[in-house]
Amino acid sequence: MNTTGFKKSAGAAVALALLSACAGGSAVAPSATTLNGSYIGKTLLMHGRPVTAARLNLNPMPHYTTNIPDADANKSKDYVYTINFYGTYASIFNYPKNVNQVGTIENVGGQGCTNVLYGYGKKTFWIMAASDQITEYSVPKKQIANLEVSDEVMPSSCAINTSGDLAVGILDGTNSGGVYIWKNAKGNPTIYTSPLSREYFDGYDDKGNLFFDGFTGSYDFQLEELPKGGKTVQTITTSNTVQFPGSVQWDGKYLTVFDQLANDMYLYTVKGTKATLKKTIAFQGSSDCAQTWIATGVVYCGDAGNDNGEVFKYPAGGSPVATFVGNFDEPLGTVASSK
Repeated sequence: MNTTGFKKSAGAAVALALLSACAGGSAVAPSATTLNGSYIGKTLLMHGRPVTAARLNLNPMPHYTTNIPDADANKSKDYVYTINFYGTYASIFNYPKNVNQVGTIENVGGQGCTNVLYGYGKKTFWIMAASDQITEYSVPKKQIANLEVSDEVMPSSCAINTSGDLAVGILDGTNSGGVYIWKNAKGNPTIYTSPLSREYFDGYDDKGNLFFDGFTGSYDFQLEELPKGGKTVQTITTSNTVQFPGSVQWDGKYLTVFDQLANDMYLYTVKGTKATLKKTIAFQGSSDCAQTWIATGVVYCGDAGNDNGEVFKYPAGGSPVATFVGNFDEPLGTVASSK
């Protein structure tokens, strides 16, 4: 299946639903399914939920949650956060100690990022907590700061460079497809526009260049770069075809882009405006990694399709080496940080 098939089978409604930070689930052939879509302002709702971060789930499953005590939430060093649908919660795990949920952060959802380019963050992390809010936490779950955007935008992704600047992608509304950057993650942001109509995922490389992906107005994948110190976004051409936007992250050697539809991670070298594919990592057993996070020897997947969190070897890929056990509600994000 590919995005072209979606556009031909179901028209603009499904094409608009192929976004990246707020819905969730596995994509199924739309020809046998009745779409339930409506708008609040410029936000597309499918089955009553705003569609922004995972591929469209046309067959949403009911989700049930139980209370998870936080008794073990302070007994670990390394933490992994599986961040669920906007307005729900983030599930906390202390993998690799074990795979069982040890805590919950309420009333959040979307994607996450932390203050390293890859690996485990240092004491803090951020969550796209709401359609107009980005929240910083200290490990494991203490809220310490908020940044807000107007009601006319929807933040979709975040990334932090080695200087501590916070970049937030904009999915919808004013400056949709662009990025907001807060110097030292404080004050007022600088706004950068881009050729994208929807921004999904972003990540800095080790030189301070910001890369981000999404869809154009014709619903084609596109990768963009805001060079360090630059004021103008430039389009990066990939040497292969990416079907559906996924996480963008530096892994210490390559710029990585995940393809949500292919379940592949592409590793690139970038020179000028050309990204050359050097390696493809295949993920087996995942349904829809809405966000991935490369840590130390592993990559975490917030799987909106399987409704769980998964762990894969990195850079080996293959089948999951672990699956988290706990509460999930259409995971859209994942991030890892340490005390």
